[in-house]
Amino acid sequence: MTTILVTGGTGTLGRVVTERLRSAGHEVRALSRHSQPYAVDLREGTGLDAAVEGVEVVVHCASTPRGGDEQAARHLIEAARKAGVAHLVYISIVGVDRVPLGYYKAKLAVEQLIEESGLGWTVLRTTQFHDLVLKLLDTAARLPVLVSPSGVSDQPIDVGEVAERLAELATAPPAGRVADMGGPEVRTFTDLARAYLRATGRRRPVLPVRLAGKTYRALRAGGHLTPEQAVGKGTFEEFLARR
Repeated sequence: MTTILVTGGTGTLGRVVTERLRSAGHEVRALSRHSQPYAVDLREGTGLDAAVEGVEVVVHCASTPRGGDEQAARHLIEAARKAGVAHLVYISIVGVDRVPLGYYKAKLAVEQLIEESGLGWTVLRTTQFHDLVLKLLDTAARLPVLVSPSGVSDQPIDVGEVAERLAELATAPPAGRVADMGGPEVRTFTDLARAYLRATGRRRPVLPVRLAGKTYRALRAGGHLTPEQAVGKGTFEEFLARR
Protein backbone atom coordinates (compact mmCIF):
# COMPACT_ATOMS: atom_id res chain seq x y z
CA MET A 1 0.00 0.00 0.00
CA THR A 2 1.27 3.44 -0.99
CA THR A 3 0.30 6.81 0.49
CA ILE A 4 -0.73 8.99 -2.45
CA LEU A 5 -1.87 12.61 -2.56
CA VAL A 6 -4.19 13.59 -5.41
CA THR A 7 -4.48 17.34 -5.99
CA GLY A 8 -7.82 18.43 -7.38
CA GLY A 9 -9.13 15.29 -5.71
CA THR A 10 -12.79 16.30 -6.01
CA GLY A 11 -12.60 17.45 -9.65
CA THR A 12 -13.70 15.71 -12.85
CA LEU A 13 -10.50 13.69 -13.16
CA GLY A 14 -9.11 13.76 -9.61
CA ARG A 15 -12.25 12.24 -8.13
CA VAL A 16 -12.04 9.23 -10.44
CA VAL A 17 -8.27 8.84 -9.91
CA THR A 18 -8.89 8.84 -6.15
CA GLU A 19 -11.55 6.15 -6.50
CA ARG A 20 -9.30 3.97 -8.66
CA LEU A 21 -6.38 4.19 -6.25
CA ARG A 22 -8.49 3.55 -3.17
CA SER A 23 -10.13 0.54 -4.78
CA ALA A 24 -6.62 -0.83 -5.38
CA GLY A 25 -5.93 -0.60 -1.63
CA HIS A 26 -3.82 2.56 -1.47
CA GLU A 27 -4.14 5.28 1.17
CA VAL A 28 -5.24 8.34 -0.76
CA ARG A 29 -5.45 11.96 0.38
CA ALA A 30 -7.79 13.97 -1.86
CA LEU A 31 -6.65 17.57 -1.76
CA SER A 32 -8.90 20.43 -2.85
CA ARG A 33 -9.72 23.93 -1.65
CA HIS A 34 -12.76 22.78 0.31
CA SER A 35 -12.22 19.08 1.07
CA GLN A 36 -11.37 18.36 4.70
CA PRO A 37 -9.01 17.36 6.21
CA TYR A 38 -6.81 18.41 3.25
CA ALA A 39 -8.43 21.72 2.27
CA VAL A 40 -5.55 23.62 0.65
CA ASP A 41 -5.48 26.39 -1.93
CA LEU A 42 -2.36 25.48 -3.88
CA ARG A 43 -1.92 29.05 -5.12
CA GLU A 44 -1.49 30.16 -1.49
CA GLY A 45 0.25 27.00 -0.29
CA THR A 46 -0.97 27.35 3.30
CA GLY A 47 -1.35 23.96 4.97
CA LEU A 48 0.32 22.14 2.10
CA ASP A 49 3.29 20.89 4.13
CA ALA A 50 0.97 19.02 6.50
CA ALA A 51 -0.99 17.52 3.59
CA VAL A 52 2.18 16.20 1.91
CA GLU A 53 3.82 14.85 5.08
CA GLY A 54 4.34 11.09 4.80
CA VAL A 55 3.21 11.00 1.16
CA GLU A 56 5.20 8.85 -1.28
CA VAL A 57 3.50 9.83 -4.55
CA VAL A 58 1.68 12.99 -5.68
CA VAL A 59 -0.74 12.93 -8.62
CA HIS A 60 -1.20 16.54 -9.69
CA CYS A 61 -4.64 16.96 -11.28
CA ALA A 62 -5.53 20.43 -9.96
CA SER A 63 -5.66 23.00 -12.76
CA THR A 64 -7.68 26.02 -13.85
CA PRO A 65 -7.80 28.16 -17.00
CA ARG A 66 -8.35 31.17 -14.73
CA GLY A 67 -4.63 31.33 -13.94
CA GLY A 68 -2.31 30.44 -11.09
CA ASP A 69 -1.18 26.98 -12.22
CA GLU A 70 2.52 27.88 -12.24
CA GLN A 71 2.41 29.38 -8.74
CA ALA A 72 0.50 26.34 -7.49
CA ALA A 73 3.09 24.00 -9.03
CA ARG A 74 5.96 25.87 -7.38
CA HIS A 75 4.30 25.52 -3.96
CA LEU A 76 3.58 21.84 -4.55
CA ILE A 77 7.13 21.08 -5.74
CA GLU A 78 8.65 22.88 -2.76
CA ALA A 79 6.45 20.97 -0.30
CA ALA A 80 7.13 17.69 -2.08
CA ARG A 81 10.88 18.23 -1.84
CA LYS A 82 10.66 18.96 1.90
CA ALA A 83 8.54 15.87 2.50
CA GLY A 84 10.81 13.56 0.48
CA VAL A 85 8.13 12.65 -2.06
CA ALA A 86 9.55 10.05 -4.44
CA HIS A 87 7.30 10.55 -7.46
CA LEU A 88 5.27 13.44 -8.91
CA VAL A 89 2.78 12.52 -11.66
CA TYR A 90 1.29 15.34 -13.75
CA ILE A 91 -1.62 15.34 -16.19
CA SER A 92 -1.13 17.68 -19.14
CA ILE A 93 -2.75 18.24 -22.52
CA VAL A 94 -1.77 17.17 -26.02
CA GLY A 95 -0.61 20.23 -27.96
CA VAL A 96 0.54 22.46 -25.09
CA ASP A 97 3.73 23.01 -27.09
CA ARG A 98 1.91 23.66 -30.37
CA VAL A 99 -1.27 25.63 -29.62
CA PRO A 100 -0.63 29.24 -28.44
CA LEU A 101 -3.50 29.30 -25.96
CA GLY A 102 -2.73 30.98 -22.63
CA TYR A 103 -3.91 27.99 -20.60
CA TYR A 104 -1.79 25.63 -22.71
CA LYS A 105 1.27 27.82 -22.22
CA ALA A 106 0.75 27.59 -18.45
CA LYS A 107 0.44 23.79 -18.63
CA LEU A 108 3.69 23.61 -20.60
CA ALA A 109 5.41 25.85 -18.06
CA VAL A 110 4.27 23.51 -15.26
CA GLU A 111 5.67 20.54 -17.18
CA GLN A 112 9.03 22.30 -17.32
CA LEU A 113 8.95 23.14 -13.60
CA ILE A 114 8.32 19.49 -12.79
CA GLU A 115 11.06 18.27 -15.12
CA GLU A 116 13.54 20.63 -13.44
CA SER A 117 12.31 19.94 -9.89
CA GLY A 118 14.83 17.26 -8.96
CA LEU A 119 11.93 14.94 -8.06
CA GLY A 120 11.13 11.67 -9.77
CA TRP A 121 8.46 12.62 -12.29
CA THR A 122 6.02 11.37 -14.89
CA VAL A 123 4.02 13.52 -17.33
CA LEU A 124 1.03 12.23 -19.29
CA ARG A 125 -0.56 14.36 -22.01
CA THR A 126 -4.08 13.50 -23.16
CA THR A 127 -6.65 14.95 -25.53
CA GLN A 128 -9.77 16.71 -24.24
CA PHE A 129 -12.25 14.82 -22.07
CA HIS A 130 -15.75 14.04 -23.33
CA ASP A 131 -16.96 16.10 -20.36
CA LEU A 132 -15.37 19.30 -21.69
CA VAL A 133 -16.83 18.83 -25.17
CA LEU A 134 -20.26 18.31 -23.59
CA LYS A 135 -19.86 21.46 -21.49
CA LEU A 136 -18.92 23.52 -24.57
CA LEU A 137 -21.87 22.17 -26.54
CA ASP A 138 -24.30 22.70 -23.67
CA THR A 139 -23.25 26.35 -23.67
CA ALA A 140 -23.41 26.71 -27.45
CA ALA A 141 -26.87 25.10 -27.60
CA ARG A 142 -28.40 27.85 -25.47
CA LEU A 143 -28.68 29.94 -28.63
CA PRO A 144 -31.20 29.28 -31.42
CA VAL A 145 -28.28 28.43 -33.73
CA LEU A 146 -25.42 26.22 -32.56
CA VAL A 147 -22.22 27.85 -33.79
CA SER A 148 -19.19 25.57 -34.25
CA PRO A 149 -15.62 26.45 -35.25
CA SER A 150 -15.21 25.57 -38.92
CA GLY A 151 -12.34 23.27 -39.83
CA VAL A 152 -11.59 22.32 -36.20
CA SER A 153 -11.59 18.69 -35.11
CA ASP A 154 -11.35 17.12 -31.68
CA GLN A 155 -10.36 13.72 -30.29
CA PRO A 156 -12.28 13.41 -27.02
CA ILE A 157 -11.41 10.71 -24.51
CA ASP A 158 -13.22 9.13 -21.58
CA VAL A 159 -12.08 10.49 -18.20
CA GLY A 160 -12.29 7.02 -16.65
CA GLU A 161 -9.70 5.69 -19.09
CA VAL A 162 -7.35 8.56 -18.28
CA ALA A 163 -7.87 7.98 -14.54
CA GLU A 164 -7.00 4.31 -15.00
CA ARG A 165 -3.78 5.22 -16.79
CA LEU A 166 -2.82 7.81 -14.15
CA ALA A 167 -3.43 5.29 -11.35
CA GLU A 168 -1.20 2.84 -13.19
CA LEU A 169 1.56 5.44 -13.60
CA ALA A 170 1.28 6.53 -9.95
CA THR A 171 2.04 3.02 -8.72
CA ALA A 172 4.97 2.52 -11.11
CA PRO A 173 8.46 4.07 -11.00
CA PRO A 174 8.95 7.59 -12.44
CA ALA A 175 8.91 7.37 -16.23
CA GLY A 176 9.44 10.94 -17.48
CA ARG A 177 7.29 11.98 -20.44
CA VAL A 178 5.18 8.95 -21.38
CA ALA A 179 3.30 8.34 -24.63
CA ASP A 180 0.39 10.66 -25.29
CA MET A 181 -3.13 9.31 -24.86
CA GLY A 182 -5.83 10.22 -27.37
CA GLY A 183 -9.48 9.39 -27.78
CA PRO A 184 -10.58 6.70 -30.26
CA GLU A 185 -11.81 9.05 -33.00
CA VAL A 186 -10.81 12.35 -34.57
CA ARG A 187 -14.11 14.12 -35.27
CA THR A 188 -14.93 17.56 -36.62
CA PHE A 189 -16.50 19.78 -34.00
CA THR A 190 -19.51 20.17 -36.29
CA ASP A 191 -19.94 16.38 -36.32
CA LEU A 192 -19.69 16.25 -32.52
CA ALA A 193 -22.29 19.02 -32.30
CA ARG A 194 -24.72 17.04 -34.44
CA ALA A 195 -24.13 13.92 -32.31
CA TYR A 196 -24.89 16.01 -29.23
CA LEU A 197 -28.13 17.33 -30.72
CA ARG A 198 -29.27 13.83 -31.66
CA ALA A 199 -28.52 12.49 -28.18
CA THR A 200 -30.26 15.34 -26.37
CA GLY A 201 -33.24 15.57 -28.73
CA ARG A 202 -32.65 19.26 -29.35
CA ARG A 203 -33.38 20.89 -32.67
CA ARG A 204 -30.83 23.49 -33.69
CA PRO A 205 -29.24 24.37 -37.03
CA VAL A 206 -25.46 23.94 -36.79
CA LEU A 207 -23.55 26.88 -38.25
CA PRO A 208 -19.81 26.33 -38.89
CA VAL A 209 -17.96 29.63 -38.55
CA ARG A 210 -14.36 30.20 -39.59
CA LEU A 211 -12.47 31.98 -36.82
CA ALA A 212 -9.29 34.03 -37.03
CA GLY A 213 -6.12 34.13 -34.97
CA LYS A 214 -3.04 32.03 -34.21
CA THR A 215 -4.83 29.75 -31.78
CA TYR A 216 -7.50 28.73 -34.26
CA ARG A 217 -4.94 28.27 -37.02
CA ALA A 218 -3.11 25.85 -34.73
CA LEU A 219 -6.37 24.05 -33.90
CA ARG A 220 -7.31 23.79 -37.58
CA ALA A 221 -3.86 22.30 -38.18
CA GLY A 222 -4.58 19.65 -35.55
CA GLY A 223 -1.96 20.76 -33.03
CA HIS A 224 -4.12 19.44 -30.19
CA LEU A 225 -4.65 16.00 -31.75
CA THR A 226 -2.69 12.74 -31.59
CA PRO A 227 -4.25 10.39 -34.18
CA GLU A 228 -1.25 8.08 -33.97
CA GLN A 229 -2.07 7.54 -30.27
CA ALA A 230 -5.82 6.90 -30.57
CA VAL A 231 -5.71 4.44 -27.68
CA GLY A 232 -9.01 5.39 -26.03
CA LYS A 233 -11.98 3.06 -26.38
CA GLY A 234 -15.11 4.96 -25.34
CA THR A 235 -16.73 7.09 -28.05
CA PHE A 236 -18.53 10.40 -27.61
CA GLU A 237 -21.87 8.76 -28.42
CA GLU A 238 -21.30 6.13 -25.73
CA PHE A 239 -20.48 8.86 -23.23
CA LEU A 240 -23.63 10.78 -24.14
CA ALA A 241 -25.76 7.65 -23.79
CA ARG A 242 -24.48 7.15 -20.23
CA ARG A 243 -25.18 10.79 -19.36
